[in-house]
Amino acid sequence: MRALAVATAIGAAALTTSLLAACGSSSPNTIVLYSGQHEQTTAKLVARFEALDHVKVEVRTGDEASLGEQVLQEGAASPADVFYSENSPVLESLREHGRLAPVEASTLAAIPARYSSAQGDWVGVSARVSALIYNPARLGSTKLPTSVLELGAPRFRGKLAFAPSETDFQPLIAAIARIDGSARAERWLRELRAVGTVYPDNETVTTQVNDGQSALGPINHYYWFRLRAELGATGMHSTLRYFPPGDPGDLLDVSGAAILASSSHRAAAQRFLAFLVSAEGQRTIARSDSYEYPLRPGVAAAPGLVPLAQIRPTQVPPAELGDGSGALALEQKVGLL
Repeated sequence: MRALAVATAIGAAALTTSLLAACGSSSPNTIVLYSGQHEQTTAKLVARFEALDHVKVEVRTGDEASLGEQVLQEGAASPADVFYSENSPVLESLREHGRLAPVEASTLAAIPARYSSAQGDWVGVSARVSALIYNPARLGSTKLPTSVLELGAPRFRGKLAFAPSETDFQPLIAAIARIDGSARAERWLRELRAVGTVYPDNETVTTQVNDGQSALGPINHYYWFRLRAELGATGMHSTLRYFPPGDPGDLLDVSGAAILASSSHRAAAQRFLAFLVSAEGQRTIARSDSYEYPLRPGVAAAPGLVPLAQIRPTQVPPAELGDGSGALALEQKVGLL
């Protein structure tokens, strides 16, 4: 996964072009959804929406950054009506390029304003929290870092696993840069590169730590819960530790949805966004196997998840995380990408 605004995404987007080269629906009762979210969760949401509404949703899935670049390449001819992302930077980039239409006020009002676009061009749908996965057999709890900034310490050489190409990783870089400055974020990345082992994705990081091949690694919380659902409690040899309040690693990432400015089915697209943030849509997310936090007040998260009120993640508004290009530029500069 890559940040939207830079040229390295174009190669992946070219592949996406061949996969998504199809005309948009001409039917007023059909919308086209570009989704970079988890496929199973998206499928459940779409199925429930179609059961409640007379609109059919054509889903085209892929890497969210490549899908975003696809939208920019397609311009006004894009067949997409709705864009559903795993993280906020791609939505911010599309907003900056003028590719998004305003979301209805009633839809925005269903979610606390801090989780959505400050300009009202996209709405937050669900969230996940940055955390540290560690293997107690490899690393005792008393030896864990007290800040995400300590992950590159020499004592973690050969023990740290991380996935710098993950879209989930870019907001973490952006948060460090916002709180401690870009120079500190760059130094942090250099430290990680010196002591850690790079893996292609957070699923691999989670498995490596759980199996004891690595001792610890930064992930979003839901990767651990998804592995536990797959293996069962007896198969889990790792645990999660959340970063302390105020730490840059104590970050809440937002998944959101938007309507394309080029959409010719805006009324139906608005209804789909309204469903995503409705009580029914949010309960569908809570019951799915994504283990993300619903953002609508009053809708409880999946059993077993630590309530957000107890975690109290640092409230860095999604808009302040930027479009991902700054984080990617730092990763390229230090040789992680």
